[in-house]
Amino acid sequence: MNFSKTDMPGFVNRELERIQEIILPMVKKVSKYTLGSFPLIAISVINLFSLVFIVPGHMSSMFTIGFYALIGAVGMALYKEARHQKKEMKKRSTDYIMERIRKSEVMSDRGKEKYMTLIKDNRLQTMNYFIKF
Repeated sequence: MNFSKTDMPGFVNRELERIQEIILPMVKKVSKYTLGSFPLIAISVINLFSLVFIVPGHMSSMFTIGFYALIGAVGMALYKEARHQKKEMKKRSTDYIMERIRKSEVMSDRGKEKYMTLIKDNRLQTMNYFIKF
């Protein structure tokens, strides 16, 4: 189910803005890490491939091979950290949503449990369930 910002009531937009405020610093980090990791990995792979397979007999390039391997390792570490930050972002937004549902005074306890179970069982639909809530 697709929702556009203009179709939603003001209180839903406010809740979504609060979630954005919570995860915005992490989104910036993930973007930086991801944008930094791909060029490093690409440079490393291309240069290592050319050094090992195209010019294999040139042994004076061991330092160069090590250097490009180090660049690749840094790129992979940045990529792994970006993945970790994405998981943390999802966890924080889900925690906020679950807490917001728990604190609701309008819905019955049975309804709250229904939405929390739906969110736990189908993480991909979390935002849709929250907007329906």
